[in-house]
Amino acid sequence: MQSPHSMSGTDAAGKSSGSAWQVFLTFLKLGFTSFGGPVAHIGYFRTELVEKQRWLSDSQFAQLLAICQFLPGPASSQMGFSLGLMRAGWRGAFAAFLAFTAPSVVLMMLFALCLPYFSGETGAAVIHGLKIVALAVVAQGVLGMSRQLCPDNTRAGMALLAAAVVLIVGTAWVQLLLVLLGAVAGIWLCREVKPEPAAALQVPYGSRFGIACLAVFALLFVGLPLMSGGEGIVAAMQGFYQAGALVFGGGHVVLPMLEDAVVAPGWVSAEDFLAGYGAAQALPGPMFSFAAYLGVCCLTAWAASAVPCWRC
Repeated sequence: MQSPHSMSGTDAAGKSSGSAWQVFLTFLKLGFTSFGGPVAHIGYFRTELVEKQRWLSDSQFAQLLAICQFLPGPASSQMGFSLGLMRAGWRGAFAAFLAFTAPSVVLMMLFALCLPYFSGETGAAVIHGLKIVALAVVAQGVLGMSRQLCPDNTRAGMALLAAAVVLIVGTAWVQLLLVLLGAVAGIWLCREVKPEPAAALQVPYGSRFGIACLAVFALLFVGLPLMSGGEGIVAAMQGFYQAGALVFGGGHVVLPMLEDAVVAPGWVSAEDFLAGYGAAQALPGPMFSFAAYLGVCCLTAWAASAVPCWRC
């Protein structure tokens, strides 16, 4: 039998046993080397933290992954945040998030600042190449998820029907409604799918901490739209926050929501949007660092049009 320290990052009393600095260094290495998108990131996490450093067991890792896949938002970033939380408490959680995200965020911001200099034939060729990469990566992501999530005719039919509705209607709220309907349809049509049993997770915080986090989540979800007047940084924050709060299914699914948030108001052109997405695929770390690129593009657009960034 392996000790709680080696398997779950907690001691016998349920307190975290690692240090935030150790978590930061581990995830900084992952942030510089984790190429290939969220599915590949999960593989990197398992190799480093289950096989090499033995922070938790395989069954615990699988259970944590299932929770992160169930929740909205970026699965790999949530996974890293949760692993840091289990290893070194809330300091470890923020250390993991910062270290894993920072490399790609900095590179995406630099790319956004350099984007205006991509002019002429060479610049147009680079941007066009990034768009082609974006198309190929999205297609590969859709095919990969379809093989994993739709192995039979029932689930494939559900996916095709949902895709048809999204293509016809194409709004974020319709996507959320389809997710809820998918849960109901899953209870009715997918009863034969049996989850594998998993060992219990040991989390160093209780229900009060969880309720407090949910309260902050709800406050931001309701408060940002009330503060936003459709312009400036608060409106952009609202769009990014709602994209992270409502998206299910990984990084590729968030694209329509981000497009509605920044392209529809005219802050970012469709060409620059696709160019940034193509660049995000070539960098390590979470694809959601694409939001940092969009943020810099928004600031550039506001500066050019003399719109105050603080305007609500």
